[in-house]
Amino acid sequence: MHLYTTRLDQFGNADYHPGSALKRGVWFIIEWIFFKSIFPVSSIKCALLRAFGARVGKGVVIKPHVRIKYPWFLEVGAHSWIGEGVWIDNLGFVRIGAHCCLSQGSMLLCGNHNYKLSTFDLIVGPITLEDGVWIGAKAIVCPGVLCGSHAVLSVGSVAQKDLQPYIIYSGIPATPIRSRTIS
Repeated sequence: MHLYTTRLDQFGNADYHPGSALKRGVWFIIEWIFFKSIFPVSSIKCALLRAFGARVGKGVVIKPHVRIKYPWFLEVGAHSWIGEGVWIDNLGFVRIGAHCCLSQGSMLLCGNHNYKLSTFDLIVGPITLEDGVWIGAKAIVCPGVLCGSHAVLSVGSVAQKDLQPYIIYSGIPATPIRSRTIS
């Protein structure tokens, strides 16, 4: 017999402050028009991200249908690519290094819930992708994960723990399968 149950009616985020309601509301409209749509011009998207507090390097490519929760919690290094349908759910800070590739439908998820508490409290952790990281299509990076320089997370894999530099990972949970050699 279980003595405790989940009580979502008692959930509260009083300690979490992602920005003013006005700022989030205006961003929601901008994101809808320019990011979640088929709008193709990366330079305008980068300028809008910067206007909302993101640090974005030169030559960044942002494809259509991208979701970015809070640009003020985002840093993207030079010449990185953000593919179609990528979701950066950055409830916490996300740093994407230079020359990184986030393939179609990949997700960076900074938030989770504490299933051990009846109130299902929010848990937030930063995500860092060091230079040269490749996150494969439909792959997921979980809160608090550091992806080391030039690590690869293959298609559909889930990184729940840090990825070591120059290693290719695959599976759920992601496990190392071989070294990455670049010529």
